[in-house]
Amino acid sequence: MSDVRHVLVLPDRDAAEEAAEALGERFGLAEEPQLVRDALAGEDDAEDAQWLVVLRDAERRLDPVELDAFAGEWEGWREEP
Repeated sequence: MSDVRHVLVLPDRDAAEEAAEALGERFGLAEEPQLVRDALAGEDDAEDAQWLVVLRDAERRLDPVELDAFAGEWEGWREEP
């Protein structure tokens, strides 16, 4: 079984935290998503950062199209691997 991960890119920490909580409720995740701050290249200001929500999907049961639409609810998107 390969280690499949999905990465949702969200505009700020609040959106990432809300999305991570909602992901568990909507998709019934077995483990909690990981939140990662992704500073934009050349930016030192903490306000200029995107937040990543990383999901493990070892069973490949999450639909990438549904995850992309889900991220869009928080003005984000799903990164292609």
